[in-house]
Amino acid sequence: MKEKWGLDKPYKFEWNDLRAVITVINVILIMIFGLSIAWFGLAVALIGLLKDFLVDHRINGAIMHFSNVVLNLYFIMIL
Repeated sequence: MKEKWGLDKPYKFEWNDLRAVITVINVILIMIFGLSIAWFGLAVALIGLLKDFLVDHRINGAIMHFSNVVLNLYFIMIL
């Protein structure tokens, strides 16, 4: 099972790890402080989307960040 999930190698930090943690923090902040925090999430998602298109060239990351952009825009529209 360790070989299947790649747990036999040392952990390698990626920028997507940091963006995932920031997304979780964004969700927590929206639940605590309200929808105005969605501006922060929108900024993070747009930066991630730009990085996916310009640097990483990964479609799965672009889809994930685009969905976060749409979700945060929805929260801002509700606000």
